[in-house]
Amino acid sequence: MILEVAVLNVKAGHTDAFEDHFREASRIIAGMKGYVSHELQRCLEIDNQYILLVRWETLEDHTEGFRGSESYQEWKKLLHRYYDPFPVVHHYELA
Repeated sequence: MILEVAVLNVKAGHTDAFEDHFREASRIIAGMKGYVSHELQRCLEIDNQYILLVRWETLEDHTEGFRGSESYQEWKKLLHRYYDPFPVVHHYELA
């Protein structure tokens, strides 16, 4: 299993709209091949920062399957306008 980790810095004043759109986008990602689970957590110290954790069966389920899909275009349309700067995504596996 692969853990995708992204720190999301949302533009100031847009957190409520981001959270609303994220709930909608959650249905998109949850339907993807290889998707296991995800969670979005809001930072306690930095008001507009979140961490997104997504579990995938394989790295390719995320990097090729999801990112190469039409569903990803919908995800982007809903969420990418909120980020500043654009998040860096890393992938982890159990050691």
